[in-house]
Amino acid sequence: MKSKVLFSLLALFVVTGTSQAAGDADAGQAKAQVCFSCHGVNGNSVNPIWPKLAGQHAGYTAKQLADFKAGDQRNNPLMMGQVMSLSPQDMADLAAFFAKQKPSPGSADEAKISMGEKLYRGGNMATGVSACIACHGPTGAGNPAAKYPMLSGQHAAYTVQTLKDFRSVTRKNDPGKMMQNIAARMTDAEIEAVSSYMQGLH
Repeated sequence: MKSKVLFSLLALFVVTGTSQAAGDADAGQAKAQVCFSCHGVNGNSVNPIWPKLAGQHAGYTAKQLADFKAGDQRNNPLMMGQVMSLSPQDMADLAAFFAKQKPSPGSADEAKISMGEKLYRGGNMATGVSACIACHGPTGAGNPAAKYPMLSGQHAAYTVQTLKDFRSVTRKNDPGKMMQNIAARMTDAEIEAVSSYMQGLH
């Protein structure tokens, strides 16, 4: 009997200890004022090197903010300065706000669609590059439960840099080194093609 009670208490501790705080989108809007200068008032950034946050899964965004603050898996001096004073609740609120915003569509470079679509939907079996569709879905909507981000409409320039950062292990906050291993097998041309394709995916 004692062991059952102990197990139940331990399970409760694990569940509550790893759960994320629920975000308040209204509170997040008030806290997001400083974010707007780079990411846009509605999370659709104008500068293509800064990611669109509109419509991104809240769990994914909150994790990125936490990783920026920790600095060991995703190191960015600009973002680290922005997140240092944020609490987990602040991060959840910001993520909830941006998740509720409507993402703006993008368009793909016609010259890169053929290669980009092949990589996104089928990967490259010869070099071991996995198909993006397996985790990010046929329309690039991602998987919120697994914290796989929405890629539909994301700036190609930002995605190119992200994949190159994974390839160089400058960024390493992906589960099980999944993206690091995929990007390590990709050429610059493949990275540019699939990034452009995803920018126009919807």
